[in-house]
Amino acid sequence: MRVALGADHGGFRLKQAIRTWLEQAGHEVLDFGTDSEEACDYPDVARPAAEAVARGEAERAILVCGTGIGMSITANKVPGVRAALCHDAYTARLAREHNDANVLCLGGRVLGPGVAQEVVEIWMSTAFAGGRHARRVAKVDELDAGREAR
Repeated sequence: MRVALGADHGGFRLKQAIRTWLEQAGHEVLDFGTDSEEACDYPDVARPAAEAVARGEAERAILVCGTGIGMSITANKVPGVRAALCHDAYTARLAREHNDANVLCLGGRVLGPGVAQEVVEIWMSTAFAGGRHARRVAKVDELDAGREAR
């Protein structure tokens, strides 16, 4: 799977570990930065990575900032993106099963590497359940269509 990956300075270290895990699992990684712990602005990374998902250049994205909140807010401004902020295996699984989340947001200052790896692995391996959830996701996607029409 092709995965867009990005972080600001607060998520840089965790992003580097995630890149290694993804590549070891056989995924192709498109790295949107940042390349150091030097201060940068999370929207400058989140937006192009989320847009890559929306355009179909990447199937999913994983974004990391200090808390994951800024990345989530920014990514969800991009039509076609359903970003989920996850802090444990349960929310990661349900973000995929129930919400068909195509962007995972994580807090580099919130999660330790062991939990983060578990969250990434579960999120990457979980399929969308469809069924009643597809109706709900379609309603969310309709909001994007309305926003684009304005």
